[in-house]
Amino acid sequence: MTGTKMKLMTVKEAAELVDGLTEYRLRQMCLTGQVASIRAGRKILLTEEALIKAIYGEQSKEQE
Repeated sequence: MTGTKMKLMTVKEAAELVDGLTEYRLRQMCLTGQVASIRAGRKILLTEEALIKAIYGEQSKEQE
């Protein structure tokens, strides 16, 4: 492990960051693999980076 920490957020927290994206839709995207996520018990957790990649795709890499 490299020692870097990634902040994980719940589906609810992630949905609040994006206008027009509901918790239900984001949860479905996680369950179908469109958004990289992990399960911790009943919770679905994801990173901000995974959310950005899912929404913007490869464009986010080109802009950097």
